[in-house]
Amino acid sequence: MLNGVDLQLPSRSLSMILGSNGAGKSLLLRLLHGMIEPHSGEVLWHGKPLDESQRLQQAMVFQRPTLLRRSVAANVRFALKQRYRKPPRSVEDILNEVGLEKQAKQPARLLSGGEQQRLNLARALALEPKVLFLDEPTASLDPASTLAIERIVQGVHSKGTKIVFVSHDLGQARRLADDIVFLHEGRVLEHTSAEQFF
Repeated sequence: MLNGVDLQLPSRSLSMILGSNGAGKSLLLRLLHGMIEPHSGEVLWHGKPLDESQRLQQAMVFQRPTLLRRSVAANVRFALKQRYRKPPRSVEDILNEVGLEKQAKQPARLLSGGEQQRLNLARALALEPKVLFLDEPTASLDPASTLAIERIVQGVHSKGTKIVFVSHDLGQARRLADDIVFLHEGRVLEHTSAEQFF
């Protein structure tokens, strides 16, 4: 449960949401993405209430990938067809961005955990989001897979995408974040630059 959250996130930064289990990190992310409605207060984007046109400019990646029982390429193709009549990017280009071009024809369920999460990220990137929400995407991954995801996220951010990244990993926050939101028992205890936070 969140209580008295008053928060303004910079439009181009990589914002990291930190806090212990049960602090409200994932709940805050779902509120920002419009997946759930607040009981009181409101979520504004550029000063306006969140609407469908703004939702279409966002994408979200969860901790556990949920993939279609199809090939790697077909998973990305499905995401493109949901959004575009004529996709702005090819499946090959998107898979290349996440390092899965060689696995394009492989069944998605045969990928390793890290590869599945990269495919999950590829489907989100296929939507060309202006805002990308990440809910502990590396929580169950080994260090090499974690760094691969981090490199992709940094690349996406460097192209101008706003990132809101939930993590419990201080090292990851130190490596990636521009600003830190620290939650405790549903309240924002601190929101400051990463440099100041550390």
